[in-house]
Amino acid sequence: MSDEFVLHNEKNGHVISLAGNPNVGKSTVFNQLTGLKQHTGNWPGKTVGIAEGTSQHKNTYYCLVDLPGTYSLSSNSEEEEVAQDFIQSDLSEATICVCDATSLERNLNLVLQIMQMSDKVVVCVNLIDEARKKGIEINIEKLQSLLGVPVIATAARQNEGLDSLMSALDKVVSEEIKMNPYMKKALVSLKENQEENTKALLDRATVIANDVISFTKKDHNRRDRKLDKILTQKLTGIPIMILLLVVVFWLTIQGANAPSNALANMFGTIGVYLNQFAVSINMPEWLRGALMDGIYNVLSTVISVMLPPMAIFFPLFTLLEDFGYLPRVAFNLDKYFANAGACGKQALTMCMGFGCNAAGITGTRIINSPREKLIAIVTNNFVPCNGRFPILISIITMFFVGSSISLGSSLLSAVILASTVILGVLTTFWTSQLLSKTILKGVPSSFTLELPPYRKPQFGSVIVRSIFDKALFVLSRAIIVAAPAGLVIWVMANVMIGDSSILTLVTTAIDPFARLMGLDGTILMAFILGFPANEIVIPIMVMGYLSKATLFEFDSLDQFKTLLLDNGWTWLTAVNTILFTLYHWPCSTTLLTIYKETKSAKWTWISFLVPTVMGIATTMIITFLAHLFHLV
Repeated sequence: MSDEFVLHNEKNGHVISLAGNPNVGKSTVFNQLTGLKQHTGNWPGKTVGIAEGTSQHKNTYYCLVDLPGTYSLSSNSEEEEVAQDFIQSDLSEATICVCDATSLERNLNLVLQIMQMSDKVVVCVNLIDEARKKGIEINIEKLQSLLGVPVIATAARQNEGLDSLMSALDKVVSEEIKMNPYMKKALVSLKENQEENTKALLDRATVIANDVISFTKKDHNRRDRKLDKILTQKLTGIPIMILLLVVVFWLTIQGANAPSNALANMFGTIGVYLNQFAVSINMPEWLRGALMDGIYNVLSTVISVMLPPMAIFFPLFTLLEDFGYLPRVAFNLDKYFANAGACGKQALTMCMGFGCNAAGITGTRIINSPREKLIAIVTNNFVPCNGRFPILISIITMFFVGSSISLGSSLLSAVILASTVILGVLTTFWTSQLLSKTILKGVPSSFTLELPPYRKPQFGSVIVRSIFDKALFVLSRAIIVAAPAGLVIWVMANVMIGDSSILTLVTTAIDPFARLMGLDGTILMAFILGFPANEIVIPIMVMGYLSKATLFEFDSLDQFKTLLLDNGWTWLTAVNTILFTLYHWPCSTTLLTIYKETKSAKWTWISFLVPTVMGIATTMIITFLAHLFHLV
């Protein structure tokens, strides 16, 4: 069985599984024990993310494997299957099962399942500090006696109890401590009858929890219940979600301007020196143009435009996740997705798409039903990703707000942007329902939605984790596809056929079709060439209007608006460009991720065609109605 799993640190000590329910602080325990000595990836043939790292306690070395969070080991999802297979594999020598001290009863079910599979188990009762604040007391010694395995109380964020945890692990690995034989025999006998086993384990879990938990405060969950009454109530839940969306967008818009300009200026200065260097070594002009005007300009534009908003948006998103709010979003939207024949967990993957649609596609792994996972994949592109925000913000600011930099204008931009996003969310519901009644028929599956306790976010780790694990990861994938795109764009703009470049000829050819959509050939060509990365759509558009042979950026939005108006833009052009930005094909990075997740060319094409057809049809209808009623 160990042949299925490939570890990078297998030879660096004893291999230990780290298991637990979601939201128990398992990753915090892992991070504290391994520090920066980690490797993240997937095992061959698996799509769930796995992290492994090395740790040393006294003179003993360990390879810790952070398994995906699961509520059980019943193999109903790939996460559960991976966790179960690895714990039972020849590689895993012991298992640390991490529990939430504030929700011990629910966590004990998984502990007992793991004890049925392995006789080398250490139970880590984490978040003991939060339990104390809520007046929850756990008799650790009694719990250890009842389970028959070592039990250690920890507060991983404060590094409390982790040394004791590793000491207990030392003793379990060396077989100095063994599982209570009577408990082992009882658990093994139960395992023989699966139906009886499930109910019996739940009843054991309840009995044990009642025996070891006491409360010093009568209403220990009072704060959480008060917040939930506000954040999940029918009258207030949705409005608060929208308000938070506006706030997040406003902070992103306001905060990204200065660093984006600074990066653009820095890359501009570097570009000057690189061009001077190219001239000094007598580099051929065609090579200099391809490298600098093509590849370098596109890459610098993508980085300048993408990195600052992502460096703000992803930490804000992760802070909400750490606080415990995102599961409430799923709770609020669950009935709407159920009515659409989809899964409530799709709300979480949809939120991930705001940062990057590729990340949202990867996030669909949390959906167990293959049918509902496909619905989430096909519709994820209807929420605008970070790369589409610059297009939306620029056009909204120029045509509907005004380019003056003020609190009121930036807030109005955030409101209009949030309205555009809400339109995308409503489209997600409608399209999900359409898919569930046609090519993806089926009944919505039920699932357990945990509302974890509210917690104070770890600001430092959130910033580091969100920037390095999300922002830079997404940026690196965008750079990989943007570099060759820059070369293609430069070639099209510089290779002449007669008196016109290839770019001009193609733009002219597609112009009649684009006019039916209320656009023009230059706008549509910018979207087509922006397929590798949406961030380069605006620069390509400018390049087309100015007939430049390289990417070009304006110093101000006023100059940009003047150029657009001179080339025939009206309010209708602006509206249709916003709509087509919302409804058009996924970028190449997202499509590649879709293919990797579905392993199907068919569903990759469907994911491409559904938003594209929606965008073309919507803009054509809007244009037809505007001309019918003489609005332009």
